[in-house]
Amino acid sequence: MRHLLALVLLVAIGDATLHAQATDPFAHTRSGDRYFPPYFAQRSAVIAPHAMAATSHPLATQIALDVMKSGGNAVDAAIAANAALAFLEPMSNGLGGDLFAIVWSAKDRKLYGLNASGRAPSGLTYEELLGGLGDVQAIPRTSPYALTVPGAVDGWFELNERFGTKPMKELLAPAIRYAREGAPVPQYIAAYWQQFAPLAKDQPGFAKVFLPEGRAPERGELFRNPDLARTLERIADGGREAFYRGDIAQEIEAFCKRAGCFLTAADFAAHRSDWIEPLGVDFHGYTLWELPPNGQGIAALQMLQLLKPYDLRSMGHNSATYLHHLIEAKKIAYEDRGRYYADPDFATVPVQRLISDAYADERRKLLDSNRANLNLDPGDPRAGLGGTIYLAVGDSMGNMVSLIQSIFLEFGSGYVPDGLGFPLQNRGGGFSLDEGHPNVYAPGKRPFHTIIPAFVTKDGAPYMAFGVMGGDIQPQGQVQVLLNHIVFEMDVQEAGDAARFRHSLSTEPSGKRKPMTDGGCVSLESGIGEDVRNDLRTRGHRICQEGWIHYGGYQAVQWDAERGVYWGASESRVDGQAAGW
Repeated sequence: MRHLLALVLLVAIGDATLHAQATDPFAHTRSGDRYFPPYFAQRSAVIAPHAMAATSHPLATQIALDVMKSGGNAVDAAIAANAALAFLEPMSNGLGGDLFAIVWSAKDRKLYGLNASGRAPSGLTYEELLGGLGDVQAIPRTSPYALTVPGAVDGWFELNERFGTKPMKELLAPAIRYAREGAPVPQYIAAYWQQFAPLAKDQPGFAKVFLPEGRAPERGELFRNPDLARTLERIADGGREAFYRGDIAQEIEAFCKRAGCFLTAADFAAHRSDWIEPLGVDFHGYTLWELPPNGQGIAALQMLQLLKPYDLRSMGHNSATYLHHLIEAKKIAYEDRGRYYADPDFATVPVQRLISDAYADERRKLLDSNRANLNLDPGDPRAGLGGTIYLAVGDSMGNMVSLIQSIFLEFGSGYVPDGLGFPLQNRGGGFSLDEGHPNVYAPGKRPFHTIIPAFVTKDGAPYMAFGVMGGDIQPQGQVQVLLNHIVFEMDVQEAGDAARFRHSLSTEPSGKRKPMTDGGCVSLESGIGEDVRNDLRTRGHRICQEGWIHYGGYQAVQWDAERGVYWGASESRVDGQAAGW
């Protein structure tokens, strides 16, 4: 914990020193109509002619590049990097979690979407869940009721079978080697580990794997996970069946019987991933693509639709007027998110209406350019009708992958099955308990999901794979990064490094947070000056800076068709790296 506090203090001191120079980050960088790199940029964008990978850990980035250098494509590289991150960044992702991806196929000249998220146990009914929770009004995220079937491993095999060129055994080999031999823990991952591992230390099986010598690893300390290495070897040898229909599924069922959770081998055998159509919204000549619910990606599309008519550039980057419009658009979109986003196999989700121009025009009437909304109702889109890692990869053939994978909260549920070396996710904590809500718990149902990969096309051609990690910040973070790039002409690195806001306390699809009545809470990074904060306060916004605020983690790979090169970015808020060849 002391290392995390020291890290936050150092970041705050350094940030405050930088930002004391001016309240307008572009005051000394404008030249005519072009925006040059702002002073808060921490590193340059990476540019390469053949391929690019951007992940949240430098070793995973190098693995992705090695795969492509040896003849693999972007999908092969993404799978290998994600498998390695299961070991390298275990509090964020792994075999016990879910996966979503958007793939640009150069051969087909089109986008494909993959939903590899898992479902609630088939043997736990709604009535049994309520009886087990008693007076608790929401599913505790470290309880056995929060566990859902992990879909990530199936996602790897789906991607490999449809687009891959290398055998899975070869793609899993780097992860197996690192897990067995060990790797040093970098700065931010060490800080997260030390902060959140104590919260899971008493969960079944957790301490044996993730608290070696009774404590979290320190920065630079070598960590090994031989149990995970053996599990990955079993998957490499036995394929998807080894995980979902073989001994691993049986061992998880036996563990759950001892630990009091509800997953069974039958739940694993019934799991399937779904190939789905991405949804797009046009904005200033670009199209942002997201996956439909059970994720929250369309919230970013709704925000863009609400913001489309405004001259955002004239407002000035991160001015009070600019931020006010983004925050209010977020509030409006997230009230719909809290009411309608759910598993479409169990609920009618009016997706096309939610992202339509007509619905945005109707909802935009709620956006007062001068005053903050304190409470909002969801719209009626039916009117007129009948916790994460992110990585991006681009290869020499023009294929691009936007992939995000997570176990939800740090270390997921903290339940670590004996001998397997990975924690099971707690995505069931995203269900609502309100009977009649589209996202209410049901056996075999997918919960509301926060992780969302994004993709941008321009004139029908691939342009950028990108994502912003961090739970509820993902749609609002994606919109901020995209506007930085499109409207304010920042390159992909500058767009991610720029100071952000995070609005919280909107209504939750899980029911854990009841309808917003006080306007929620706006947190601002220190790159946003005090004059802007005061202006926002006068408009009715509540500025909240208490404690440590997570503003997301971002990676991107952009294809520059005019020059025939890739641009890559990994922001300074994470340990990540963008690299190319």
